[in-house]
Amino acid sequence: MPRIHLLRGLAMGQVREGARLGAWAVVGVIGLAVVYVIGVFAFGGAGWITAPFRGEADERNNTVGSGEFRQTTYEEFFDLCEAVQNAEGTIQVLQEERKAASETRTTQIDQSVTALKATRIESVNEYNSKAAQEHRAPFRAKDLPYRLSVEAERTTCTN
Repeated sequence: MPRIHLLRGLAMGQVREGARLGAWAVVGVIGLAVVYVIGVFAFGGAGWITAPFRGEADERNNTVGSGEFRQTTYEEFFDLCEAVQNAEGTIQVLQEERKAASETRTTQIDQSVTALKATRIESVNEYNSKAAQEHRAPFRAKDLPYRLSVEAERTTCTN
């Protein structure tokens, strides 16, 4: 009987030793995984995770944060408003000329007025589109209108 007890004790010791080795293997694998994750973050792998946020921030810094962008956008609103006013002025001058023009010249004036009206509409739409853009709107001068109207006969570029 003592022999069976001795074998049973030996078998239990081997099971415990195997369990202990298994536990160390699991801890080792987890430890390596943690070291790997830390290494990935430490050596730039975190860039993959943060790329969308960094990209948006970089884009914003390169545009909105840029003094050149702000100045250009500020001037662009004035230029677009001025283009609308120039088209309106030219249309008015041509309509005055039309009153005393020959038939051939009247046809030419009508074609020019039609083209200028289309150009004016394009400029109004471009102004309104840019004024509605979140990254450009803050750089529209306060004395410029928020939106221009296609239906208006005269555009005022100051409030």
